[in-house]
Amino acid sequence: MQLRDPLHLPALAAELGLEIIGDSSLIITGINEIHKVGPGDLTYCDHPKYYPKVLASPASVVLINSRMECPPGKCLLVCDSPFDVYNDLVRRYRPFSNPMGHQYHAGQDVEVGEDTVIMQGVVLGDRVRIGRSCVIHPHVVIYADTIIGDRVVIHAGSILGADAFYYKKRPNGSYDRLLSCGRVIVHDAVEIGAACTIDKGVSGDTILGEGTKLDNQVHLGHGVVVGKNCLIAAQVGVGGKTRIADGVCLWGQVGVQKDIDIGEGANVLGQSGVTKSIPGGKTYFGTPARDVRDVHRETIGLRRLLEP
Repeated sequence: MQLRDPLHLPALAAELGLEIIGDSSLIITGINEIHKVGPGDLTYCDHPKYYPKVLASPASVVLINSRMECPPGKCLLVCDSPFDVYNDLVRRYRPFSNPMGHQYHAGQDVEVGEDTVIMQGVVLGDRVRIGRSCVIHPHVVIYADTIIGDRVVIHAGSILGADAFYYKKRPNGSYDRLLSCGRVIVHDAVEIGAACTIDKGVSGDTILGEGTKLDNQVHLGHGVVVGKNCLIAAQVGVGGKTRIADGVCLWGQVGVQKDIDIGEGANVLGQSGVTKSIPGGKTYFGTPARDVRDVHRETIGLRRLLEP
């Protein structure tokens, strides 16, 4: 983002307690992450792997967590946590706002915690509970009996608590829905992207564990249980009753079969299909998803067979 008014390094460093290495006369005209930087920009780096890239980038000023020689024409601002300082600056110069006000519809016996912001067009069903310091963006629909913890963010157009996709086939070929009486429970510090759909359980609960983050357009079926601090990327679909342990990463367009287990710390690469339970602590790829090391060995073997 470009700043309306430029920032002067000495004043900024003094205010935030940052050490200056390099040209302190530079002016900060923008704040951008490393992939978008240009001259005049401030960016951050907190891992040695990326030090060469950020130092060679067009950025003029770098928040960094290690003292080192500064390239000509740049300035380093040394601090313990560049990530946190960067976020603080973004909050300061691009603050959260709710220009649409608080015109939303709530059913009966709804509870909303202190400092929670609910934007225009949101619909809250009966007996919904929302904790403190949450942000519910426009046109979110939260069905009856859903429970949401503290510091939860739900982006525009997401739907929590729709009926389970659960039907009985009749002899004449028609389908009758099994009525859903479960709930959706979202624990503290969960973030849900735009246009996600999270179904209630048939009779139990669909649960998102503390600290879990969902990208846009994620679907979780009925009764899915997601552990703590999981990352689920865009266009992932998870079948009903699946159990996902803590620290799992499901990358873009992963499909997960119903009623299986994904072990703690499993990492499933994009466009994979998880068709059966998989243990944690490994990286998986393909359909059916297998240990990525086995997939690589087989690929290399096939290439060698095809060599003239």
